[in-house]
Amino acid sequence: MKTKIGSEALIPNPGLEPFNILIGKWKTEGSHPYIPGVILHGRTSFEWMEGGSFILMHSEIDEERIPSGIAILGSDDAIKKFFMLYFDERGVSRKYDVSLTKNKLTWWRDDPSFSQRFTILIEKDKMIGTGEMSKEKGSWEKDLSLTFSRIEKWRSSNLFPQRFIVMKRISIRIYNDIY
Repeated sequence: MKTKIGSEALIPNPGLEPFNILIGKWKTEGSHPYIPGVILHGRTSFEWMEGGSFILMHSEIDEERIPSGIAILGSDDAIKKFFMLYFDERGVSRKYDVSLTKNKLTWWRDDPSFSQRFTILIEKDKMIGTGEMSKEKGSWEKDLSLTFSRIEKWRSSNLFPQRFIVMKRISIRIYNDIY
């Protein structure tokens, strides 16, 4: 039987547990200031990947001027920070810093030529997202705004049972004692 290389690391990342509220499929509706008078319709999903080590986000909007994208969210436990790596159909890739408080998710990038920030206020089955951008260190202007309505909540609450983490530590301790 073949074992996946590094399969021992396919465990939940405790640092990402607060993001559990995002997990699922969302319908989106919104607007963009560069496309006035058009209501944008789309979908976004957040799912655990690699056993809970990371979160994978897919997004698409039924408007050809708004690119479909993929992002991976992860953490750095040493500095207690979160990050997102983004890629879209235009071939654009970006790194964003991420913060999450009780009901507010924000991702941003500070680049002198083009800065962005997107803030999402989180409710149980609804999220309100507001984007802003700044070009060439200019003033901030409106960017994409979206309302997310939950379509489907994916089972994820069993990803972080305390006993799993304790059992993993015990297994490692026993393995180290034997070898």
